[in-house]
Amino acid sequence: MHPALWIAKTGLEAQTKNLAVISNNLANAGTVGFKRDRVVFEDLFYQNIRQSGAQSSADTQLPSGLQIGTGTKVVATQKQHQQGGFQTSSSQLDMAIQGNGFFQITMPDGTTSYTRAGNFALDNAGQIVTAGSGYVLQPAITIPSNTTSLDIAIDGTVTVQEQGTAAPTNLGTINIATFVNPAGLQAVGENLFVETGSSGTPVVGTPGLDGVGQLRGGQLETSNVSSVEELIALIETQRTYETNAKVLSAVDKMLQFINQTL
Repeated sequence: MHPALWIAKTGLEAQTKNLAVISNNLANAGTVGFKRDRVVFEDLFYQNIRQSGAQSSADTQLPSGLQIGTGTKVVATQKQHQQGGFQTSSSQLDMAIQGNGFFQITMPDGTTSYTRAGNFALDNAGQIVTAGSGYVLQPAITIPSNTTSLDIAIDGTVTVQEQGTAAPTNLGTINIATFVNPAGLQAVGENLFVETGSSGTPVVGTPGLDGVGQLRGGQLETSNVSSVEELIALIETQRTYETNAKVLSAVDKMLQFINQTL
Protein backbone atom coordinates (compact mmCIF):
# COMPACT_ATOMS: atom_id res chain seq x y z
CA MET A 1 0.00 0.00 0.00
CA HIS A 2 1.22 3.48 -0.82
CA PRO A 3 2.15 5.18 2.50
CA ALA A 4 0.19 8.31 1.61
CA LEU A 5 -3.01 6.25 1.44
CA TRP A 6 -2.59 5.09 5.02
CA ILE A 7 -1.61 8.56 6.24
CA ALA A 8 -4.66 10.13 4.59
CA LYS A 9 -6.84 7.40 6.08
CA THR A 10 -5.69 8.28 9.60
CA GLY A 11 -6.46 11.92 8.88
CA LEU A 12 -9.99 11.06 7.77
CA GLU A 13 -10.61 8.94 10.87
CA ALA A 14 -9.27 11.65 13.19
CA GLN A 15 -11.42 14.36 11.62
CA THR A 16 -14.47 12.10 11.78
CA LYS A 17 -14.01 11.82 15.56
CA ASN A 18 -13.40 15.56 15.78
CA LEU A 19 -16.64 16.16 13.91
CA ALA A 20 -18.52 13.95 16.38
CA VAL A 21 -17.16 15.96 19.32
CA ILE A 22 -18.10 19.27 17.69
CA SER A 23 -21.58 17.91 16.95
CA ASN A 24 -22.02 16.91 20.60
CA ASN A 25 -20.93 20.38 21.73
CA LEU A 26 -23.45 22.05 19.44
CA ALA A 27 -26.20 19.61 20.42
CA ASN A 28 -25.67 20.55 24.09
CA ALA A 29 -25.45 24.31 23.58
CA GLY A 30 -28.70 24.62 25.53
CA THR A 31 -27.93 22.02 28.23
CA VAL A 32 -27.71 23.49 31.73
CA GLY A 33 -24.19 23.25 33.19
CA PHE A 34 -22.74 21.51 30.11
CA LYS A 35 -18.97 21.83 29.54
CA ARG A 36 -17.65 21.66 26.00
CA ASP A 37 -15.13 19.03 24.87
CA ARG A 38 -11.89 19.62 23.00
CA VAL A 39 -10.18 16.97 20.88
CA VAL A 40 -6.47 16.27 21.42
CA PHE A 41 -4.56 15.03 18.37
CA GLU A 42 -1.20 13.27 18.32
CA ASP A 43 1.10 12.32 15.46
CA LEU A 44 1.83 8.62 14.97
CA PHE A 45 5.25 6.95 15.01
CA TYR A 46 7.88 7.85 12.39
CA GLN A 47 9.84 5.71 9.97
CA ASN A 48 13.43 6.57 10.79
CA ILE A 49 15.23 6.03 7.48
CA ARG A 50 18.35 8.07 8.26
CA GLN A 51 19.24 8.81 11.87
CA SER A 52 20.02 12.42 12.66
CA GLY A 53 23.62 12.74 13.91
CA ALA A 54 24.72 9.46 12.32
CA GLN A 55 28.22 9.28 10.85
CA SER A 56 28.28 10.22 7.17
CA SER A 57 32.04 9.71 7.01
CA ALA A 58 34.90 9.17 9.42
CA ASP A 59 34.90 12.85 10.36
CA THR A 60 31.38 14.12 9.62
CA GLN A 61 27.84 13.61 10.85
CA LEU A 62 24.44 14.00 9.25
CA PRO A 63 23.08 17.44 10.21
CA SER A 64 19.52 16.16 9.97
CA GLY A 65 17.86 12.81 9.57
CA LEU A 66 15.20 11.41 7.28
CA GLN A 67 11.95 10.65 9.04
CA ILE A 68 8.57 9.98 7.43
CA GLY A 69 5.46 10.29 9.57
CA THR A 70 2.65 7.78 9.45
CA GLY A 71 -0.32 9.99 10.24
CA THR A 72 -2.35 11.20 13.18
CA LYS A 73 -4.80 9.96 15.78
CA VAL A 74 -7.16 11.29 18.44
CA VAL A 75 -5.73 10.45 21.86
CA ALA A 76 -8.09 12.31 24.20
CA THR A 77 -11.02 14.62 24.65
CA GLN A 78 -10.71 17.27 27.34
CA LYS A 79 -13.62 18.88 29.16
CA GLN A 80 -13.23 22.64 29.24
CA HIS A 81 -14.48 23.71 32.66
CA GLN A 82 -14.58 27.45 32.07
CA GLN A 83 -17.46 29.24 33.73
CA GLY A 84 -20.69 29.34 31.76
CA GLY A 85 -23.07 32.28 31.74
CA PHE A 86 -25.95 32.83 34.16
CA GLN A 87 -29.64 33.13 33.48
CA THR A 88 -32.33 34.09 35.96
CA SER A 89 -34.81 31.35 36.80
CA SER A 90 -38.35 31.55 38.14
CA SER A 91 -37.80 28.40 40.26
CA GLN A 92 -36.61 28.90 43.83
CA LEU A 93 -34.93 25.48 43.71
CA ASP A 94 -32.64 26.42 40.83
CA MET A 95 -29.07 27.33 41.74
CA ALA A 96 -25.75 27.89 40.03
CA ILE A 97 -22.12 27.63 41.12
CA GLN A 98 -20.01 30.72 40.50
CA GLY A 99 -16.44 29.48 40.53
CA ASN A 100 -14.98 26.06 41.24
CA GLY A 101 -16.89 23.05 42.40
CA PHE A 102 -19.67 20.56 41.75
CA PHE A 103 -22.96 19.63 43.37
CA GLN A 104 -22.84 16.19 44.99
CA ILE A 105 -25.50 13.72 43.88
CA THR A 106 -26.34 10.43 45.61
CA MET A 107 -26.93 7.67 43.06
CA PRO A 108 -29.37 4.75 43.54
CA ASP A 109 -26.45 2.38 44.27
CA GLY A 110 -25.15 4.67 47.03
CA THR A 111 -22.19 6.10 45.11
CA THR A 112 -21.67 9.82 44.59
CA SER A 113 -21.72 11.62 41.26
CA TYR A 114 -21.07 15.27 40.56
CA THR A 115 -22.77 17.89 38.42
CA ARG A 116 -22.75 21.57 37.52
CA ALA A 117 -26.43 21.49 36.52
CA GLY A 118 -28.43 23.21 39.24
CA ASN A 119 -31.94 22.75 37.84
CA PHE A 120 -33.34 20.83 40.80
CA ALA A 121 -36.84 19.71 41.75
CA LEU A 122 -38.64 18.08 44.69
CA ASP A 123 -39.59 14.41 45.01
CA ASN A 124 -42.70 13.08 46.77
CA ALA A 125 -40.92 13.27 50.14
CA GLY A 126 -39.93 16.92 49.67
CA GLN A 127 -36.24 16.17 49.08
CA ILE A 128 -34.23 18.24 46.60
CA VAL A 129 -33.43 15.99 43.61
CA THR A 130 -32.13 16.31 40.06
CA ALA A 131 -34.83 17.38 37.63
CA GLY A 132 -34.14 14.65 35.10
CA SER A 133 -33.77 11.40 37.03
CA GLY A 134 -34.71 12.31 40.60
CA TYR A 135 -31.31 11.59 42.16
CA VAL A 136 -31.01 13.10 45.65
CA LEU A 137 -28.82 16.15 46.26
CA GLN A 138 -26.17 15.54 48.91
CA PRO A 139 -26.40 16.40 51.77
CA ALA A 140 -30.11 15.60 51.66
CA ILE A 141 -32.39 18.57 52.33
CA THR A 142 -36.13 18.14 52.79
CA ILE A 143 -38.42 21.10 52.16
CA PRO A 144 -41.49 21.22 54.45
CA SER A 145 -44.85 20.98 52.68
CA ASN A 146 -46.08 24.25 54.24
CA THR A 147 -43.16 26.27 52.83
CA THR A 148 -44.16 29.61 51.35
CA SER A 149 -40.70 30.79 50.24
CA LEU A 150 -37.18 29.37 49.96
CA ASP A 151 -33.81 31.11 49.95
CA ILE A 152 -30.36 29.75 49.09
CA ALA A 153 -27.50 31.96 50.31
CA ILE A 154 -24.10 32.28 48.63
CA ASP A 155 -22.59 30.11 51.39
CA GLY A 156 -25.07 27.31 50.64
CA THR A 157 -27.35 27.91 53.62
CA VAL A 158 -30.93 26.88 52.83
CA THR A 159 -33.68 28.70 54.72
CA VAL A 160 -37.43 28.54 54.27
CA GLN A 161 -40.38 30.56 55.44
CA GLU A 162 -43.13 28.26 56.66
CA GLN A 163 -46.77 29.18 56.74
CA GLY A 164 -47.84 30.38 60.18
CA THR A 165 -44.29 31.06 61.47
CA ALA A 166 -42.63 34.43 61.81
CA ALA A 167 -38.94 33.44 61.76
CA PRO A 168 -37.29 31.60 58.83
CA THR A 169 -36.18 28.00 59.38
CA ASN A 170 -32.61 26.87 58.60
CA LEU A 171 -32.70 23.49 56.84
CA GLY A 172 -28.96 22.97 56.41
CA THR A 173 -26.09 23.80 54.07
CA ILE A 174 -25.38 22.64 50.53
CA ASN A 175 -21.69 21.72 50.34
CA ILE A 176 -19.62 21.82 47.17
CA ALA A 177 -16.97 19.30 46.03
CA THR A 178 -13.82 20.43 44.24
CA PHE A 179 -11.14 18.43 42.41
CA VAL A 180 -7.47 19.03 41.72
CA ASN A 181 -8.02 18.09 38.08
CA PRO A 182 -11.69 18.47 37.09
CA ALA A 183 -10.77 17.68 33.48
CA GLY A 184 -10.02 14.15 34.70
CA LEU A 185 -13.63 13.52 35.71
CA GLN A 186 -15.52 11.01 33.59
CA ALA A 187 -18.74 12.22 32.01
CA VAL A 188 -21.44 9.54 32.26
CA GLY A 189 -24.44 11.36 30.85
CA GLU A 190 -27.45 12.90 32.63
CA ASN A 191 -25.25 15.96 33.31
CA LEU A 192 -23.21 13.84 35.75
CA PHE A 193 -19.52 13.18 36.30
CA VAL A 194 -17.81 10.47 38.33
CA GLU A 195 -14.45 10.49 40.08
CA THR A 196 -11.44 8.84 38.40
CA GLY A 197 -7.80 8.34 39.28
CA SER A 198 -6.92 11.36 37.13
CA SER A 199 -9.38 13.74 38.78
CA GLY A 200 -8.11 13.14 42.29
CA THR A 201 -10.32 12.68 45.33
CA PRO A 202 -13.06 15.23 46.03
CA VAL A 203 -12.51 17.93 48.63
CA VAL A 204 -15.85 18.96 50.14
CA GLY A 205 -16.13 22.50 51.41
CA THR A 206 -18.47 25.38 52.20
CA PRO A 207 -19.38 27.57 49.21
CA GLY A 208 -17.38 30.78 49.14
CA LEU A 209 -14.55 29.53 51.40
CA ASP A 210 -11.07 28.17 50.62
CA GLY A 211 -11.37 28.50 46.84
CA VAL A 212 -14.81 26.87 46.64
CA GLY A 213 -17.30 28.61 44.35
CA GLN A 214 -20.29 30.54 45.64
CA LEU A 215 -23.93 29.56 45.14
CA ARG A 216 -26.34 31.80 43.27
CA GLY A 217 -29.91 30.90 44.13
CA GLY A 218 -32.65 31.45 41.57
CA GLN A 219 -30.17 31.25 38.68
CA LEU A 220 -28.83 28.60 36.33
CA GLU A 221 -25.40 28.19 34.74
CA THR A 222 -25.74 27.90 30.99
CA SER A 223 -23.56 25.79 28.72
CA ASN A 224 -20.10 27.21 28.03
CA VAL A 225 -20.40 26.24 24.34
CA SER A 226 -19.89 29.14 21.93
CA SER A 227 -21.88 28.35 18.79
CA VAL A 228 -19.72 30.72 16.73
CA GLU A 229 -16.47 29.03 17.81
CA GLU A 230 -17.94 25.58 17.20
CA LEU A 231 -19.11 26.55 13.71
CA ILE A 232 -15.62 27.86 12.90
CA ALA A 233 -14.15 24.57 14.14
CA LEU A 234 -16.74 22.74 12.05
CA ILE A 235 -15.59 24.55 8.90
CA GLU A 236 -11.93 23.84 9.71
CA THR A 237 -12.72 20.16 10.25
CA GLN A 238 -14.63 19.97 6.98
CA ARG A 239 -11.75 21.56 5.04
CA THR A 240 -9.19 19.25 6.64
CA TYR A 241 -11.36 16.23 5.85
CA GLU A 242 -11.70 17.36 2.23
CA THR A 243 -7.92 17.84 1.97
CA ASN A 244 -7.24 14.31 3.18
CA ALA A 245 -9.85 12.97 0.77
CA LYS A 246 -8.08 14.80 -2.07
CA VAL A 247 -4.83 13.11 -1.05
CA LEU A 248 -6.54 9.74 -1.45
CA SER A 249 -7.84 10.76 -4.86
CA ALA A 250 -4.42 12.05 -5.96
CA VAL A 251 -2.63 8.86 -4.91
CA ASP A 252 -5.29 6.77 -6.64
CA LYS A 253 -4.75 8.68 -9.89
CA MET A 254 -0.98 8.30 -9.58
CA LEU A 255 -1.27 4.54 -9.10
CA GLN A 256 -3.76 4.33 -11.94
CA PHE A 257 -1.34 6.21 -14.21
CA ILE A 258 1.48 3.82 -13.33
CA ASN A 259 -0.68 0.76 -14.00
CA GLN A 260 -1.81 2.06 -17.36
CA THR A 261 1.62 3.30 -18.46
CA LEU A 262 3.93 0.50 -17.37
